[in-house]
Amino acid sequence: MKNQTFRMTMLFDFYGELLTERQKEFYELYYDEDLSLSEIAENYGISRQGVRDVIVRAEAYMTEIEDKTGLVKRFMQRTPHLERIEAAADELRRLNDRRYEDSRIAELVTVIEQETAALKE
Repeated sequence: MKNQTFRMTMLFDFYGELLTERQKEFYELYYDEDLSLSEIAENYGISRQGVRDVIVRAEAYMTEIEDKTGLVKRFMQRTPHLERIEAAADELRRLNDRRYEDSRIAELVTVIEQETAALKE
């Protein structure tokens, strides 16, 4: 994946609900709110090392789950394919609208768009 922050954000999007409330809280403050370990520690009255330990454990847990399931990896591999399918469906719709005005082609394009959208959810 591109960079560590992006990777951690993706892992959190997929597996964040599996973390404890404290892990989620610290993780969001560190990655989403961009607070430093020291700032989080000060706000919670604990040591910087304590905050780091919570975040590192959360990262390790989510990485372990990803290593076992591969959900993020498959999502990242699938996304460009879905985007190309969407682009092809869009082009088919435009061609049909300009040249053919075939209702069956329009129906099939709609099916492709709906199924692609369902796969993205």
